[in-house]
Amino acid sequence: MSCNSSGCQSNCYKNGDQVSDSPPPPPAANNSSNLCLKCKTNSPITPGSLSGDEARFCADCFRSNIYGKFRLAVASHAMISPSDNVLVAFSGGPSSRVALQFVHVLQDRAQKNFEASKDKSLPVFGVGVAFIDESAVYPVSSDKVDGAIQDMRSVVSNLAPPTKQLHVVPIENIYASDSSDGKDRLTKLLDAVNDATGKEDLLLHLRMMALQKVASQNGYNRLILGSCTSRIACHVLAATVKGRGYSLSADIQYVDARWEVPVVLPLRDCTSQELNLLCHLDGLLLNGGSSWQSSLKTLQPFDSPPSGINGLISSFVNVLQEENSSRECTILRTAGKLTPFEFNRIPETDDCNVPLAIRRRQKRYNLKTKESISSELFCPICNAPLKNFNSLNLSSLKSCQSSRFNAACCSSCQFQIIPKDPSSMENFCSLLPQQVVDRAKHGNCSNLSLLREQIQDCLLSDSEDET
Repeated sequence: MSCNSSGCQSNCYKNGDQVSDSPPPPPAANNSSNLCLKCKTNSPITPGSLSGDEARFCADCFRSNIYGKFRLAVASHAMISPSDNVLVAFSGGPSSRVALQFVHVLQDRAQKNFEASKDKSLPVFGVGVAFIDESAVYPVSSDKVDGAIQDMRSVVSNLAPPTKQLHVVPIENIYASDSSDGKDRLTKLLDAVNDATGKEDLLLHLRMMALQKVASQNGYNRLILGSCTSRIACHVLAATVKGRGYSLSADIQYVDARWEVPVVLPLRDCTSQELNLLCHLDGLLLNGGSSWQSSLKTLQPFDSPPSGINGLISSFVNVLQEENSSRECTILRTAGKLTPFEFNRIPETDDCNVPLAIRRRQKRYNLKTKESISSELFCPICNAPLKNFNSLNLSSLKSCQSSRFNAACCSSCQFQIIPKDPSSMENFCSLLPQQVVDRAKHGNCSNLSLLREQIQDCLLSDSEDET
């Protein structure tokens, strides 16, 4: 029993507030602060690899956390159903590599469930892979391109069944003519654009056209891109600087169905830092991710330093990220508050092959009409939604070689891509892919129908006209 005397010198006063002068015992070797934040068992990832809570995860929990983000995005927005046939855009970078791996994991689990089920009622969705060969634009030797394609074939073929077809398509295939003529037209088209940012943006739009062509010609009904938080954050700032504020919300949602084949972004909530580390942990990048990727992925498409808006914004965001690891996520969350468009959702389906739970989830997460905005007008070059009829020429578009085409484009394309010299306009239009020309013509016709619908109440009917 301890004494109650405050003058006791025996250090036996243990029931009061008095604190002993003796030093505290050393921490145990297995202190919980040195263990994984989630499983409390394994050591966390090497400090410096990540920041925030992810840095306190072990490799297994970190891998599970990243896949969980992917799986939640796919399930919440009904990106993939059993009857779908999805095409993964594969560039060889960490983001597209992780997207391909995660889609493969989903398909592999669906295949095992199909084989284990008795009734075999739910089919397994198909997966294809597309690589757009841009060697006609990038200064890369043919040997490096062939080596990169061979590595990609090895990656795809080594994935477990079901078999996934790899589509290697030169970007000049957006032209209907032969490859040599298409390559020449593509080179001349890019040379006709004087602005460095305009060249980069035009190449990005042409790449999307090539992916859409591959998907539609081969029966795919979903296009999966590996766009992550870091890339979207750069796009948010760049689009703001370019004056694309109205169409910005269309590009940053999980789903973009304004295209013939809807585009989905299942890695939207993952940062490039996380994806790079995951590729390093799982050895997903061949040759250390340096030789062939540095040739095809990180090379500037033009022989000049990144002086355009896109390069400057990317460098700026990298500096922000170094100062505060949550900057990219903050940018995306802020932009995510913008009102989405009606096409930023997967169209609802009554397909009996789609489980009822998926259809209910689709209705739950799909945008409501009153919560979204619509735009039936789209730029023929970048397919960005247009706000009004201010720049629309309502006369018929008989030829692309006309100022009417300029009036049908968004202000960003008018400023950065379309030549300012009227004498160069006809030559520029003659070099455009037929898809762009058709989009301008069809868009103009649909705009006339839309205008008629809007003024229908003011028009006289045939009977009223007779009286």
